[in-house]
Amino acid sequence: MVGAVADEPQRTAPGYGALPFQPATPGSYALPAVGQAADGVVLDTANRSVRLHDLMGDKLVLLSFIYAACSDVNGCPLATQVLHKISRQLQKQPELADKLRLLTLSFNPAQDTPEMMRHYGEGFRTAGFDWQFLTTRDEQALQPILDGYQQNVQKIYDERGEFTGTFSHLLRVYLIDKQKNVRNIYNVDFLHADTVINDVKTLLAGTEAQSALAQVDAGRLYQAGDNKQDYRAADYRTHSLALAQRRGKPANLIEFARKPPLGLPALPVPKDNPLTPAKIALGRKLFYDRRLSLNNTFSCAICHIPEQGFANNEMATAVGVEGRSVRRNAPSLYNVGYAELLFHDGRENSLEQQAWGPLLAHNEMANPSIGRVVDKLKATTDYRGLFEKAFNNKGPSMEAIGQALASYQRTLNSADSAFDRWYFAKRADALGDSAKRGYQLFTGKAACSVCHTIGSKAALFTDQKRHNTGVGYAEAMQAEEAKRRIQVAPGVFLDVDSENLKGLDGAKTNDLGYYEVSQKPLDRWSYKTPSLRNVALTAPYMHNGSFATLNDVVRFYNQGGTANENLSSLIKPLGLSEAEQADLVEFLKALTGANVGALVSDGFAAPVGEAGGEP
Repeated sequence: MVGAVADEPQRTAPGYGALPFQPATPGSYALPAVGQAADGVVLDTANRSVRLHDLMGDKLVLLSFIYAACSDVNGCPLATQVLHKISRQLQKQPELADKLRLLTLSFNPAQDTPEMMRHYGEGFRTAGFDWQFLTTRDEQALQPILDGYQQNVQKIYDERGEFTGTFSHLLRVYLIDKQKNVRNIYNVDFLHADTVINDVKTLLAGTEAQSALAQVDAGRLYQAGDNKQDYRAADYRTHSLALAQRRGKPANLIEFARKPPLGLPALPVPKDNPLTPAKIALGRKLFYDRRLSLNNTFSCAICHIPEQGFANNEMATAVGVEGRSVRRNAPSLYNVGYAELLFHDGRENSLEQQAWGPLLAHNEMANPSIGRVVDKLKATTDYRGLFEKAFNNKGPSMEAIGQALASYQRTLNSADSAFDRWYFAKRADALGDSAKRGYQLFTGKAACSVCHTIGSKAALFTDQKRHNTGVGYAEAMQAEEAKRRIQVAPGVFLDVDSENLKGLDGAKTNDLGYYEVSQKPLDRWSYKTPSLRNVALTAPYMHNGSFATLNDVVRFYNQGGTANENLSSLIKPLGLSEAEQADLVEFLKALTGANVGALVSDGFAAPVGEAGGEP
């Protein structure tokens, strides 16, 4: 953490001294692209407007963010000194010097004017070397650039609420290739002239490993399904993407709430928690931050994975901190802002309150108390000022954390599906013949729309009620099998004798649904009706993830569920033929929203909290 002067003496960063190890041979390792370099309008020292992308493409670029008045030896002065060392060293290597451009951009445009940046740069420029010092016209022009590089910068205020002229920020320096992809990000512990030059040489070497990682079919990044690219074992199964392939672009999330996509009604928003960009941005940061768990390893997004339907396609039931089993499936968060009942049993009725369930559950994020979470965020440096900005100068609190997380989740609205364009926009060609037949079954013979409702102007595909379909009953009453199928790795299962597992595995607790909340016998094995929007992306299905495919779900309902004394009167055998079942599945596949890619891409672009970010 850099910015305000620390109370205690600091050790100087490694970048000031000799490199304590021998770097790898240039070109012997790969630097996979970690994202697209953001663009924006900046000013050069002659007060001329130029787009940041116009300064990229012809050379490799090393971009640093600083403010001229920074007095932290391991902050902005470190970045500038390391870049100065690079410029001096490359004077002896003109073949490299002509292929690299240094950009130093101020995040204090009020004080660091073009003239100020010119004076600042005069003390560091090396003759003939391409090093440009930049600023912006104002903070409004600067903020999109900071957001694009996930560069969190906060002003420091004194006890009277007055700006002190200092900033809190995480030091980051970005190495950008000619295709305007970020290829490495250096922090205070890894920023060193020798390693940067080594990385520059590696990029210029153009290794095959880098090329292979860079070549990813963009059309495959934001859809569900196995992606075996880069996995060597032929039988390895996963729905996840290699981290190096995660390319993201921030979305204007609030627009998905203000103007929900075609097919969704107006979004209900609590009067005491109106949506604002600052709250949404804070909630997004919290959602992807692993530091919100007890041991800094687990975020909300680890169970609600963007490219897996904001659910988890790889596990029937979720797994929490330290591999602790969770007995229910991770539900999708698409359109969760419309849900009147939350959790599979519907025990909560607001997103603000629901957020604390996973945060405190011993087998999920495992925090011992509310105060522990609040105190951690108060002490985590890259959250400084974010709560104050979002909540009218109020710091982290139980209420604010819940409201911020809820605000982000209320933007995850996805519709404008093929069905919506056919049904609401009246485009006859938007839906295929099989899906149209499936719709007739959905609203007719199969009677799905009795619970998964469709209105005349909008469709949430849920009656917002609870029902007993027999799934929970069947699981509770099934006899123990001689062998149990155990997952030992993603996509890898073993059949193990149940007798051999005794003593290693505790007795499985029955899941009685809403009865556990209401204590009313009629509520046994009752669970809420989920929305079917984007259902093709959110396998496996049911509260316990017991059905792997939509075909399995349709077959279950076709047989009339599982009989039990509390079975909903709406569940009856349907008598659908194989062809009719296939048509019904095609209709369900037509409920995938057109903006799924934008929401997943935004998730990819979100910052991931690291344990190293703690003070």
